[in-house]
Amino acid sequence: MSDSTPARTEALVLDVWCELQCPDCRTALDDVRALRARYGDRLELRLRHFPLEKHKHAFAAAQAAEEALEQGKGWPYVEAVLERVAELDRQGEPFLIEVARELGLDAEEFDTALIDGRHILAVDADQAEGKAIGVTGTPTYVIGGERLDGGKSQEGLRGRIEEIADRLLADREV
Repeated sequence: MSDSTPARTEALVLDVWCELQCPDCRTALDDVRALRARYGDRLELRLRHFPLEKHKHAFAAAQAAEEALEQGKGWPYVEAVLERVAELDRQGEPFLIEVARELGLDAEEFDTALIDGRHILAVDADQAEGKAIGVTGTPTYVIGGERLDGGKSQEGLRGRIEEIADRLLADREV
């Protein structure tokens, strides 16, 4: 999922391999927000779906995130769901529709999208690409061709991402 616009085509890309039922991804939200604040339009954050089998609502949540993107609120939706991972765990798909409603999205369309599976291919494609590049857990970050695994520990990862981003952005200015 990318919320890029034509004006952002020159931005450095940070792929964030995430799963919306993952407590570690919830923890990573603070780092993602800090990176967004620090770099603004110079860094494009792309959510990449990597639902894990151990979380039974993760695949539906990934599809819901794609529907939120289609309705213009991809990242706000992702953040709202991650903030309440435990509720997703307990309530499942009704919770995903509730969050859509809270954000002013078309909840009926969310329900329909989850039933008709219109976003399954996008989620499957992300997951397949993740497996192909060695993603095994979430969150995992890819920037400048370097993969950083945050599933074991978030500690120091934001600093490492900033170090890589600063170097790559400086190289572009030369």
